[in-house]
Amino acid sequence: MKGSIKQMDVTIGLDLGDKRSQAVVLDAEGEVVEERKMATTKVALGPMLEQYAGCLVVMEVGTHSPWVSRLFKERGFRVITANPRQVRLISESQRKSDRFDAEMLARLGRLDPSLLSPVHHRGEETQKDRALLQARDGLVRCRTLLINQTRGLAKSLGVRLPSCSADVFHRRVREAVGDDLFPGMATLLNTVGQHTADIHDLDGEVERLSKQRYPEVAGLQQVPGVGPITALSFVLTVEDPGRFATSRTVGAYLGLCPRQHSSGDQEPQLRITKCGDPSLRRYLVQASQYILGPFGPDCDLKRFGLRLCERGGKNAKKRATVAVARKLAVLLHHLWLTGEVYDPLINADRAARRAA
Repeated sequence: MKGSIKQMDVTIGLDLGDKRSQAVVLDAEGEVVEERKMATTKVALGPMLEQYAGCLVVMEVGTHSPWVSRLFKERGFRVITANPRQVRLISESQRKSDRFDAEMLARLGRLDPSLLSPVHHRGEETQKDRALLQARDGLVRCRTLLINQTRGLAKSLGVRLPSCSADVFHRRVREAVGDDLFPGMATLLNTVGQHTADIHDLDGEVERLSKQRYPEVAGLQQVPGVGPITALSFVLTVEDPGRFATSRTVGAYLGLCPRQHSSGDQEPQLRITKCGDPSLRRYLVQASQYILGPFGPDCDLKRFGLRLCERGGKNAKKRATVAVARKLAVLLHHLWLTGEVYDPLINADRAARRAA
């Protein structure tokens, strides 16, 4: 790089690959001054860290972007992590290549960072703690697949296995039909039982982690239907409640708000965006289903959802469930931010006082 180029005027576009990454360096005039291909490792990124300290680095979100962005920030770089799904110039390019992507990232970051829909990465400790929930979720999914496979194989032989929860499936099946209905059934039931024990162990770790490092989780569990998994997942996903201007924006952050495609007088009703963390969105929907179900206690959220259900329509129940999940996310953020005690009928009481 020429000595006349100021470090603060340099922009680096970094296209991260699983094994190798492509970097394109632009000067203050937007001219390409260097192209470099390197291994996606801390050692290989070292020369760039030393040569261009203080520059702007633009990269796409991906598997490696959390640790790479932290590495550059620790060395004094300004870092922007782009969401490629929001940048059609990159995701739908007819000339897509590692070099092209890296150069486009650098040019867009140099022009206006907001065009890249920047992504906020979690801290390293939060990312590690969140891995506990992801490990548990993986075990639950594996157990579900094994249970469904066992039921399907038994049904093909004319045997219907008893209905029961996943936690007691391996025991109930052995009591009802034994474990020799078909070759391999004993192994499937043993694996399901082991997964169940492992899931319970991880549940204990979740509770210990919440008590030791995230005391705010207890405050979120005041809301019926919100258990330790949902509460901890919400805390680890949001991480810092102060980064949202209002609690209402949390629903959009988690992908629980409808898409918009308005043109002229047309405003079609579209599905939710499904942005953000899918596992937390699933937990919130499950909590919403409990709230609207027969065991959910009377509360503002339940009354709100039931009013939506009364409007009728083919998908009224589904829309009500998602709407309650969105309001639940807003409520959890408000409780976390303010530390208030949860009042299930606060809105109903206010309406009654105004009517009196």
